[in-house]
Amino acid sequence: MQSKESALIIVDVQNDFLPNGALAVHDGDQVIPIINKLQKEFQFIVATQDFHPADHGSFAANHSGKKISEFVTLGGLNQILWPVHCVQGTFGAEFHKDLNQDNWKAVFQKGKNKEVDSYSGFFDNARKESTGLADYLMKERIKKVYITGLALDYCVKFTALDAHSLGFETYLIVDSSRAVNIDPMDGDFAIEEMAKQGIKIINSQEIL
Repeated sequence: MQSKESALIIVDVQNDFLPNGALAVHDGDQVIPIINKLQKEFQFIVATQDFHPADHGSFAANHSGKKISEFVTLGGLNQILWPVHCVQGTFGAEFHKDLNQDNWKAVFQKGKNKEVDSYSGFFDNARKESTGLADYLMKERIKKVYITGLALDYCVKFTALDAHSLGFETYLIVDSSRAVNIDPMDGDFAIEEMAKQGIKIINSQEIL
């Protein structure tokens, strides 16, 4: 069992990111049994949830003449366009039914501002608004965070990078995450980037 100073952060294990979802991550469902086992080792567990309005600016469908994977400017940033996904109040935004939620302390929603995308569980991409996750963890005297979920090369990576920048000792549990891999190497590059920043890359067996 991990110490009271450690938190497990479960990132976006939602129906739209799983097989047959609007933005399905290949083999995304394979992380669920691993995450469920990991949860038994933590006293403190939180989750993040992509929670977009239907008119979100990151959706290709909301830009006339634009296609998925093309780019626009959103919130002053270069923004890749996605399929419509994780819309508030839809099945796609819900956590997968097989994911154990019994011992979660809190859920932090992100991506609610249509004017900017939000990959990290801590801040939007322009770092103008906070989800409250950082303050919550600090108030609970959490020192170490272990990050798992979907997708490795976007929301998991940016959550881990922000956690590290905020001073948390940060671990990526690599076998309980999967990448979108728009480019086949994106997941590998994300792991490399996190490791270079000082995030510790571990396997679930090092905890279980």
